[in-house]
Amino acid sequence: MNDPRYAIADTSQILSPGLVVFRDLVEQNLAEMIRIAGSPARLRPHCKTHKMREVTELQLARGITKHKCATIAEAELLAEAGARDIFLAYNPVGPNIGRVAALVRKYPEANFKVTADHPRPLAALGEALSSAGCSVEVLLDIDCGQHRTGIPAGAEARRLYEQIAATKGIRPGGLHLYDGHNHQTDLAERRAAVHGCWRPALALYDELTARGLGVPRIVAGGTGSFPIFAEIDHPAIELSPGTVIFYDFGYGDMFPDLRFTPAALLLTRVISRPTAERVTLDLGYKALASEMPLANRLRFPDLPDAQPVLQNEEHLVLETSEARRFTPGDELLAIPKHICPTCNLQQQVFVVAGGRHVGNWLVRGRDRVLSV
Repeated sequence: MNDPRYAIADTSQILSPGLVVFRDLVEQNLAEMIRIAGSPARLRPHCKTHKMREVTELQLARGITKHKCATIAEAELLAEAGARDIFLAYNPVGPNIGRVAALVRKYPEANFKVTADHPRPLAALGEALSSAGCSVEVLLDIDCGQHRTGIPAGAEARRLYEQIAATKGIRPGGLHLYDGHNHQTDLAERRAAVHGCWRPALALYDELTARGLGVPRIVAGGTGSFPIFAEIDHPAIELSPGTVIFYDFGYGDMFPDLRFTPAALLLTRVISRPTAERVTLDLGYKALASEMPLANRLRFPDLPDAQPVLQNEEHLVLETSEARRFTPGDELLAIPKHICPTCNLQQQVFVVAGGRHVGNWLVRGRDRVLSV
């Protein structure tokens, strides 16, 4: 690859299609995340992007002690990696209520937190935890406009938080304020939208604390909005970016003000050149997230005119004016548009540091069940 940041001295042990993690760039992204936050203590990064023990260990080594996840398996992965403050930002229902109780029992040294936005599963969670002789913190999930989960900050939210505080087996953990709908490319527009989400949550925080209810934290923001939440001087804010650890061109295009670098690229090899204008790669949609339109799923920095025209489970066909220069076995690196589900498709990643392949990391958190 022409970009020296992505140079690999020897690719002979890197299988394709394979996700290559450039550790030096991961470290740079970590440093930029901490710089924006102002301190590791303000961060609670989401592990949904990487799902790897080793990345968690890199964060712990930099003083990031609080972590966020979306599945019970990810929560267990974090606990195994040594994290002791773990927030499962997901409402447990059905059998997952019992799994939360089992998780708390298995890792008594960790402080687990979950979300809730409805009285019924909240009561069931409290019963399961109290019957198991343990407890968990619950954060009230606030709907600030995405309308995916949560309830708006207001009287109903206050009543549910009072239920959290009164339920045996549950401790009030604060508020969860995820604004995943704030994708404004213009920074001024995004800042205004973020503050529009923050003001009702702050009013609820003030009301709850005035009533003597503990609100220890407000977990806020995602990749595009956490720098704006970082500008707010409030002691309860915990910033929860996720994608920044690996990054991708989707967020790069959407948020040009951010200074993160794609650190996980797909290595793919030519398996056929069926016509004078076509190159077929071993990069099917079992290795690359396919929720985006085909034309916008990935980019090839060294083949800018490449146009994907067909993708199947194990094949990707490109049309390019440079097709004639390729022969089977030739390699390309591709930047995915959405790294999170792309990473989830990998059993392992190939780690490059100092331009050399130095080992592999398991994407263990992609499984739905580890042991609990």
